[in-house]
Amino acid sequence: MTKETLYSLIKDRPLYLDGATGSNLQKAGMPTGVCPELWILKHPEVLISLQEEYVKAGTQILYAPTFSGNRIKLREYGLEDQIKEMNTELVGLSKKAADGKAYVAGDLTMTGESLAPMGSMQLEELIDIYKEQASILLEAGVDLFVVETMMSLAESRAALIAIKEICDLPVIISMTFNEDGRTLYGTDPATAVVVLQSLGADVIGVNCSTGPAEMAEIVSTMKKYANVPILAKPNAGLPKLIDGETVYDMKAEEFASYGPMLVEAGAAILGGCCGTDPEHIRQLVEATISLVPKPANSQYKRILASERKVQEIDVDGPFLVIGERINPTGKKKLQASLREGDMDVVIEMAEQQEEMGADILDVNMGMNGIDEKAMMLKAIEEITLTTNLPLCIDSSHVDVIEAALRHYPGRALINSISLEKVKFEKLLPIAKKYGAMFILLPLSDAGLPKNIEEKKDIIHTIVDRALSLGLRKEDIIVDGLVATVGANKKAAIETLETISYCRDVLGLATVGGLSNISFGLPSRAYVNAAFVTMAIQKGLTMAIANPSSEIMMNIAYASDLLLNKQDADLRYIHRMNQLSDKVVDTGSETVAEATQKNDVFHCVLKGNKKSILNEVKREIEKGKAPGFIINEELIPAINEVGRLFEQQIYFLPQLISSAETMKTAIEYLEPMLESDDSSEKKATIIMATVEGDIHDIGKNLVVLMLKNYGYHVIDLGKDVSKERIIQAAIEEKADIIGLSALMTTTMMRMKDVVELVKEKQLNIKVIIGGAVITQSFADEIGADGYSKDAADAVTLVQRLCSNS
Repeated sequence: MTKETLYSLIKDRPLYLDGATGSNLQKAGMPTGVCPELWILKHPEVLISLQEEYVKAGTQILYAPTFSGNRIKLREYGLEDQIKEMNTELVGLSKKAADGKAYVAGDLTMTGESLAPMGSMQLEELIDIYKEQASILLEAGVDLFVVETMMSLAESRAALIAIKEICDLPVIISMTFNEDGRTLYGTDPATAVVVLQSLGADVIGVNCSTGPAEMAEIVSTMKKYANVPILAKPNAGLPKLIDGETVYDMKAEEFASYGPMLVEAGAAILGGCCGTDPEHIRQLVEATISLVPKPANSQYKRILASERKVQEIDVDGPFLVIGERINPTGKKKLQASLREGDMDVVIEMAEQQEEMGADILDVNMGMNGIDEKAMMLKAIEEITLTTNLPLCIDSSHVDVIEAALRHYPGRALINSISLEKVKFEKLLPIAKKYGAMFILLPLSDAGLPKNIEEKKDIIHTIVDRALSLGLRKEDIIVDGLVATVGANKKAAIETLETISYCRDVLGLATVGGLSNISFGLPSRAYVNAAFVTMAIQKGLTMAIANPSSEIMMNIAYASDLLLNKQDADLRYIHRMNQLSDKVVDTGSETVAEATQKNDVFHCVLKGNKKSILNEVKREIEKGKAPGFIINEELIPAINEVGRLFEQQIYFLPQLISSAETMKTAIEYLEPMLESDDSSEKKATIIMATVEGDIHDIGKNLVVLMLKNYGYHVIDLGKDVSKERIIQAAIEEKADIIGLSALMTTTMMRMKDVVELVKEKQLNIKVIIGGAVITQSFADEIGADGYSKDAADAVTLVQRLCSNS
């Protein structure tokens, strides 16, 4: 199948996928806890019969049952050495069921292990894992690929890169979102679309997550940013407990009735996830087959993205600033820090620039005495945890830029591509491969252009080549090439002419390093300020500048106001109020003030694992007791992290980073607590992911957070039987049992544990959580509490302990 063939199927009507596989196999007798792929191979008639019914119902693309057929998942069952045979046979079963009447998609998903820095998995290792499975599926004869139920944008990128590097078959990427509209890792639907379509995904969508009614809003958000078709594959409502079984009770007729809503929201490809069966698909087809999907957007946005935020770039919109500070040139403190492999100064600069109003952060690690590529990757890793701002990758070396773009879990800006032979020939294809935008620098191997006409010729040459490679003019931002007016009296005039020409004639966005204009002159601030105003009036889109320059930033906001740009009045007033707040003493201590006074607090708040021990040791040297440091400094800090997480200012990466930082401090202080009268014994908690479930990211974070608060936590791991959980609880004299489940097929094992606790008349509280778990489910099975995330789990445990 080609992309064109795929798109032709949705020209006049929706394209239909299949429904659930797992829940239907369980109905057919598949027990929990087994390897689904192996069970299917032992009962092939069940899978073939199910998929044949889907095809009869109207399914045009079947998902081969290779969902967890990667090396890591199969290793859980000791089957990794059978990866080729199993995946090949599973594809064969689906091809037999399709019988030429439907296409077969090779199905991939997350491995269950997190990428660094949140986990130990390295990017290239993960790409190789996906590439291994995808190569087997390709050889087995799949027509296209689907990467589904993805919770991590970074892992989605890895799978997409892997597939694109082995073939040209279409690739569908399908994310799953929590109730707050973000993935487990904090990615929103708009960001997912921007990043994945720029990297080459042919279809992007959402599966699992919710019922069809709730999914419409996610689809609608995706549609606003999508230049590719959107997929919707909802559950049959939300899971409920009926007669002791977890079921999706939305009947086929009701499920199908939401189909027109999903098409209206922007979905062109429809299917079903958990709880759906062939009848759900049949009625969905019947309810929507006469509808014509909305075409993909033909207008392309200028837009960058981090892992958790998009930044639109509008030639008629707000003036934007690319923070230039993370560059070691002329910065001795930063140079010394980088030579030590220390990211503290980089993190500090990222935080300060975001606070001062930067919209994008330029990252340059170019200096002698370090491995620039390794340091660039390390900087990206740390900055991504620190800020949600998208990055501008700045290097003189092609290999450094390529490595950075491959690793960055967003859509970056390249600084820059000129007509210099090496950059021109190598970097443009790299920009295309990784979906990056780039700054066009009008230089050539001959150096600076001699006049404005030569500058225009260089711009046209680079633009034409970029367009021939499949890049678009919306991917290009032209540097006005600001020279100093002290050396060239026409420097400002020529730059302004370049800005006007690019914007008004070529329809291109523009950027400039504005402070260059005043180099060598006295009282440079006045020259810079005048030039900023003139450049913005001519249409300058953004500047590479130091956002701590208050006069430059304020003039930019004021210029937008006077030019009547959308919402410029509100933005100006908001900025002036912020500046006033910094000057006026309110008499109350803000978090920012507290972090300046207390470096232990600040280290936890910012996830600074490298510095936390030095700061704790300083507190000990000052005479503070270990218990005081924990209770009065560390715990308030992690409480603040929890508050920021609750308000969606922080997301999972920051929560984990802060929790790991606190853990480092706690482990250092714990041996000192034995003789410390201020310490108190806290509850003992048994934690486990229930039997049949091998997902443990959420559970591990809960364990980490509870330990940070001083609780005695015994982590039994994943896929743990009820008998082992109860035995450990009795032996450890536990006060609380905490249970986690990610899948609807395993959540009922929680009820088994609750019932065994009651049967043995144990005075132990049971709390539960996980992606599919709700408060109503906790109430139905008789659990003592439910938490929606790790921060909430701490609050729940504190409440239960105070009530006991």
